[in-house]
Amino acid sequence: MAEWLSRNGRPPAALADFADLARAELPPQVWDFVAGGSGAETTLAANRRALDRTGVLPRVLGGVQTPSTDARLLGAVHALPVAVAPMAYQRLLHPDGEVALASAAGATGIPYVASTLGSIPIERVARAGGDVWFQLYWLRDRGLVADLLDRAEAAGCTAVMLTVDVPILGRRLRDVRNSFAIPADVVAANLPTGRDSLAHAATPGVSAVAAHTGAVFAPTVSWDDLEWLRERTSVPLVVKGVLDPRDAARAVAAGADAVVVSNHGGRQLDGAPATATALPAVVDAVGDQCEVLLDSGVRGGMDVLRALALGAHGVLVGRPLLWALAAGGRAGAETALSLLTDEFRDALTLAGCADSAAARQLRTTTVE
Repeated sequence: MAEWLSRNGRPPAALADFADLARAELPPQVWDFVAGGSGAETTLAANRRALDRTGVLPRVLGGVQTPSTDARLLGAVHALPVAVAPMAYQRLLHPDGEVALASAAGATGIPYVASTLGSIPIERVARAGGDVWFQLYWLRDRGLVADLLDRAEAAGCTAVMLTVDVPILGRRLRDVRNSFAIPADVVAANLPTGRDSLAHAATPGVSAVAAHTGAVFAPTVSWDDLEWLRERTSVPLVVKGVLDPRDAARAVAAGADAVVVSNHGGRQLDGAPATATALPAVVDAVGDQCEVLLDSGVRGGMDVLRALALGAHGVLVGRPLLWALAAGGRAGAETALSLLTDEFRDALTLAGCADSAAARQLRTTTVE
């Protein structure tokens, strides 16, 4: 850990500091691939703006000295109400890729969500982490979907997270302008050899990632498919990409154990609402029938507190942990998660909360 910190000079003081460290390490096209959103990036900006405008009303005189950051997600107790969001091709950021980030999550005591488009096979990732969930994209080949589920469960994954907001890939203009393609040595390791050839084919004015996903992903995933998935797997089922309360209620009816209020980090429908804006109505719609997680825009411990105060049971953290991975591999990711833990504990203390459950009882206001 000391080696990467000395290489990067002054150590980061906050989770958000890793963005600048990563930008100095990464090729500009890779930075844009991770940092960018779709369209004019209005939803990408809205995610941050909505969280910043969420004021939390602290409680006082509660006698809280050292709050507990533990939280229960999907029936298990974790060190934080946080999971590492599913993110593709992590070897773009660091040679150790998913194994490094999963190891850091396991050492911290939080779940790691492994992506279908991971650049290291799910079996190796599951061995590296503690509690590993598997994120599933619905593929045109139903047999391959079934095979991925079998592999994930055999590897010991404790939950399946179905992403439902990608009928096609959002038009990510940074990637189009960069004619971005995945380097040949970074592969979609969970898919059969040759399935990701389109992802490596650089074409002027084309995102190779969009071309690849368009050929591999099924554009017509339906409620029938979700019901098939519920019958097909025995582990907890999470539906990611829900913004409309009606869809959240229907996901519960179809057997979902949790929903993730997500706009894919501002990378799909540009013009979709910020997740902090959509969250309260989803929480109201599902009541205590399932857990609700928030994704998209979380940049520190105060954002975790904001999400809980808005009714979420926990959050997914994405880009900041990729920046930490780029800056320092597993050591960088562990440092980032340690900072996130400190930030969240401080936020709980200052809000007068003894634990994460108490944070869900806080009230919020809009900060102008």
